[in-house]
Amino acid sequence: MKIAVPSVIALALAASFAASAATPADTLVIAQSIDDAKSFDPADGFELTSVQAFTNLYQRLVQSDPQNPIDLKPTLATSWTPGSDNRSMTFTLREGARFASGNPLRPEDVIFSLSRVVKLNLDPSFILTQLGWTKENVDAQLKKIDDNHVQISWSANVSPTYVLSLLAAPVSSIVDEKTVTAHEQNGDLGNKWLALNSAGSGPYQIRKYIPHEVVLFSANPSSPAGAPKLKNVLIKNVPEPAARRLLLEQGDADIARNLGADQMASLKGKAGVKTLAVPMASLYYIQFNIDANPVLKNPALWEASRYLFDYKGIANDLLKGQFQVHQSFLPEGFLGALNENPYSYDPEKAKAILKKAGLTNVSFKLAVSNQPPYLDIAQALQASFAKGGVKVEVQPGISSEVATRVKAHQYESTLNAWGADYFDPNTNAAAFAYNPEDGSKTLAWRSNWHIPELSKQTLAATAETDKAKRVELYEKMQREVQKNSPYVIGMQARNLVALRDNLKGYVQGINPDMVYYSQVTK
Repeated sequence: MKIAVPSVIALALAASFAASAATPADTLVIAQSIDDAKSFDPADGFELTSVQAFTNLYQRLVQSDPQNPIDLKPTLATSWTPGSDNRSMTFTLREGARFASGNPLRPEDVIFSLSRVVKLNLDPSFILTQLGWTKENVDAQLKKIDDNHVQISWSANVSPTYVLSLLAAPVSSIVDEKTVTAHEQNGDLGNKWLALNSAGSGPYQIRKYIPHEVVLFSANPSSPAGAPKLKNVLIKNVPEPAARRLLLEQGDADIARNLGADQMASLKGKAGVKTLAVPMASLYYIQFNIDANPVLKNPALWEASRYLFDYKGIANDLLKGQFQVHQSFLPEGFLGALNENPYSYDPEKAKAILKKAGLTNVSFKLAVSNQPPYLDIAQALQASFAKGGVKVEVQPGISSEVATRVKAHQYESTLNAWGADYFDPNTNAAAFAYNPEDGSKTLAWRSNWHIPELSKQTLAATAETDKAKRVELYEKMQREVQKNSPYVIGMQARNLVALRDNLKGYVQGINPDMVYYSQVTK
């Protein structure tokens, strides 16, 4: 049965979106696909649409500065003090802070919010279980000191600095315990209700959500973040990029998100429109399964492949600005990111490397998603490798099937993308440079790449308290992986967004949660 939108304002906004040539003055109208959204519960939602919403609906104890994301700013906490054992921190909560319901922020809300993530054990929970938290021990790790202070403890060998990074992740959003528990069903800690509703202190709250159709945010004037400039944010499900572009061009949408190169090209020079290419924390790379055959284990093939990836040709000519060349495992914009790109397309050099190693008639199979841009990139790589005498057999497949094969080591090589799960360098180091040999399916494990020394360095970096020393550790690891690993990291994606040129104050950062609506005016 189709659900009707009961509120007059939602009906009016939806009608305006469909039929008007100008969006309402007090409403930001966004055209994007929202089909991926599974839940708006911060303990559950891990899809792009959900994560983009969390910063606007919720606050964390600490959050990234929108203008300088590496800097963490006090948010629902005003200060924090590390314990003498470096295994705890005491947070002072912001006085007078209230949720959208009007309920005051309490230590109990912090404890409930963090513990429910671990107890629900849903997709994003691994971010907090890195602290050594389990369903059995998490309650003992979170303690109310008094009405304005809460202590957070952990058993893992990680520094307070790293803990702050995890507490700034969307999964660490603080929810209103009283509101959420009032909607609890069969011990689900409010998960079913929060999938469709919100209970936060952010500048907006969910007014209405109809899956696959529309989500409407309304202002939370009492937010500790300050009242937003616009009363409403209407996000309409428009699956086709061409349709999103047309709505923006006609003035029926203020923002069109996740456009393709063709849509951006058609908007170039159009009156009333401006375009953005925002770097994303998403890296595209080739990965070899080094146990699939002896050639794939040979470091000479890895080195030659770095000169057979047509970086600029693919980023600039084929994909026309959707990517930038980037050759290290930390995306540009992250703490410690190495932005050096020492490799360029050179088939003759690759041939010389292979000849010196005695490798002739080299060929391998490349498993890849049959969706753009993956298949487009794979076909370009097939051509660029061929000029170096290497035959690449492209094997397209459904994304989920390709992923399953890679995780089962049933592949020779794959072209894939890796996105950051939280805004800390460990999110990628723990994938590319860490194989604990315990069954953890990191990228290194999927490559059958055994790296005890790099794994030790990855752990040491999370335990390091000095920021400068931590940067040095990550730079060293990136150079090692860049020079000698079964990966060829080639490009960093850009998010192509178009806006009406009367919009001011819109900010979008490198991580998916860094989308800020509260200061937008028009």
